Amino acid sequence: MKKDFTPEDELLFLALGGSGEIGMNVNLYGCQGKWIMVDLGMTFSGNEYPGVELVFADLDFIEERRKDLIGIVLTHAHEDHIGAVPYFAGELGVPLYATPFTADLVARKLEEAGLLGKVEIIIIEEDHGEIELGPFTITYLPLAHSIAEGNALLIDTPHGRIFHTGDWKLDDDPIIGEPTTEEELREIGDEGVLALVCDSTNVFNPNASGSEGAVHSALMEEVARHKGKRVVVTTFASNVARLQTLGEVAIETGRQLCVAGRSLDRIIEVAQDNGYLADFPKPISFDTAMGLPRGEVLIIATGGQGEPRAALGRMADMNHPIELVAGDVVLFSSRQIPGNEIPIGKIQNQLAARGIQMVTDRQALIHVSGHPGRPELEALYSWLKPEILVPVHGEIRHMAEQGRVGKAAGIPHQVVQKNGDLVRLAPGKPGKLAEVRAGRLVLDGDIITAADGEAVTMRRRISGDGVLIVVLARGAKPVIEAIGLPLDEDLPDFLEEAAGDVLTAINRLKGKDARDVAVIREAARLAARRAAQRWSGKKPQVRVVMPGAAA
Repeated sequence: MKKDFTPEDELLFLALGGSGEIGMNVNLYGCQGKWIMVDLGMTFSGNEYPGVELVFADLDFIEERRKDLIGIVLTHAHEDHIGAVPYFAGELGVPLYATPFTADLVARKLEEAGLLGKVEIIIIEEDHGEIELGPFTITYLPLAHSIAEGNALLIDTPHGRIFHTGDWKLDDDPIIGEPTTEEELREIGDEGVLALVCDSTNVFNPNASGSEGAVHSALMEEVARHKGKRVVVTTFASNVARLQTLGEVAIETGRQLCVAGRSLDRIIEVAQDNGYLADFPKPISFDTAMGLPRGEVLIIATGGQGEPRAALGRMADMNHPIELVAGDVVLFSSRQIPGNEIPIGKIQNQLAARGIQMVTDRQALIHVSGHPGRPELEALYSWLKPEILVPVHGEIRHMAEQGRVGKAAGIPHQVVQKNGDLVRLAPGKPGKLAEVRAGRLVLDGDIITAADGEAVTMRRRISGDGVLIVVLARGAKPVIEAIGLPLDEDLPDFLEEAAGDVLTAINRLKGKDARDVAVIREAARLAARRAAQRWSGKKPQVRVVMPGAAA
């Protein structure tokens, strides 16, 4: 490999996102001078980036080498695998490869971004569809997951085969789709697998993830148990198998189906356009639902992760056309994503305060994960018999634990890497070669910028300590505005004292310092900040404005 990281006669792996975090998956494979990208995802921002909703992997490494990038292969349609496509695919300038359901959702995203027709989407129509990309031959292998058309990728290279799992689980009754069988996976293992690049999300779960078929039975029982009550089920919009189940539950329990949430409407439309949900009952309007006896309607709603603007959040806040009253029931047919505990708890407390009953996956089997527990990981290891295990799709603790599980299962080599670790898989002993740039970008308003840039950093500081604006006009007393300081009734006295401190600090300047705008600004800034710390214990950001002075 050259110093510019161009892959030579070798097989390289590099994660730019998704290794060290759950979400934002971007993986690169390099061989004979060429790179392919597997998935181009995003994640949602938390409190770490105030004012920001979307977070992306920094693609600087591959953008500098875009002439060597020959394709982007998408495993499935979850946002953490396709969400960054409309923001970067146009610039990367290579074809996208996806199965029909994923391709349809991606096309709609590109259309919204004004890029439809400008980015080539190549649809892999059949199961086990094959792609030839330079030194790579890629075969799609359907695996069960919590969305239609989840796929692993079998990547043949001159140095051996890679089994890239994507997001997956084992499920004998998946409701939607026909996953690759154990027999087929054993055959792949018998033919030889160099490296297994594997989802780590649920490695700490000592049990198998469970079957969608079992959820079907449990939801049927749970809805039937609440006769005469209005029932709302909240679930992940992308889980087409769960939507299929809920449609059947509505029919079999004699309820009309109502759908609340734009993302649900979109997924149902895309699913039906691609041959799924063929027998799904036609949803009724909110007005019709509200006019029916309470026990004759089943509502599917977005918002199970506590999103305040989603349908369930608005119902809890009594700000939605669907009204819930004491005795109604909300079924949480979804898992609580780490980090969402507080917003979910807020909504559940609002519902409980109004006498609305709730049932979660802790009380009934109304949800199963789309990711493998430890028994499923161990089963896949035994079938594929890989020489190398590369854990991905997890925080460091998840990936390190999967490395230990793989070692205990007898996999000869485990490469526990993180975003930015350039790994050589072959030839020779596998391991880390170098570290390359792998940061985070954020969508801040309409601008994509560095996550650790000045704007976000300053916003974070202001959110913690507030801001002071000091106006220094020639011949006038300093004027100070305070935003976010916890002074309340003491604020006028503070402003008076702070203005005096600023004036004193400026008057102490002598000689050329008394005429230097930069020196005057700094003296005023420090005096105002010290006054704020003395009065409030806060260290606010301070901006000094001098009308008429040079910048």
